[in-house]
Amino acid sequence: MKVLLVAAMLALAVPAHAEPLPPGALGLFTGVVSGTGADNKRIGTGWYYLGAQAAWQPTTTERPWGFSLRWSTMFGYMYGGSASHIDTTLRTVQMDLTAGLRFRPWNSVKSYLTVRAGAELLRSNEPIITDASPSGSRAYYGGIASIGLDHYVSSLMFSFDLRYGLIAGGGPQELAFMVGIAIAGP
Repeated sequence: MKVLLVAAMLALAVPAHAEPLPPGALGLFTGVVSGTGADNKRIGTGWYYLGAQAAWQPTTTERPWGFSLRWSTMFGYMYGGSASHIDTTLRTVQMDLTAGLRFRPWNSVKSYLTVRAGAELLRSNEPIITDASPSGSRAYYGGIASIGLDHYVSSLMFSFDLRYGLIAGGGPQELAFMVGIAIAGP
């Protein structure tokens, strides 16, 4: 009887192995965007009607933090800005590559806060006049930063991000709120 009791205790005392979360995610997103400060008057307010993202963020449920690498491309319409002369909308394409940390300050292994920074390219259908480019340009590059939340439901990952783009480089500065869904997997 004592042997069975000792065997049962040893079997229960074996540490559980961490479950890996799906390290990759591939998905779509949309969101609202607005120029900040003087750039709100130049480019206006609009939305990203189509966005695609690919992320690599390996972590396990045992560790409350992990690294993240994400690439995204967004196609948007901007309304009410002074930069749109030919058409009533300013059309933009943006691509960014960001790296950062994911961490969970709570017990749930399904939700993670994210902090990322990286580089962004912006291209528009019409020249945008900025303080750094008084003659206007259609292509800009600069830094981008975001803070967000990733939440897993089965094999899907829902993401909510607040992004601030073109921090440097003289391009128009924007603030965007993004909502996305991705298939998470290897």
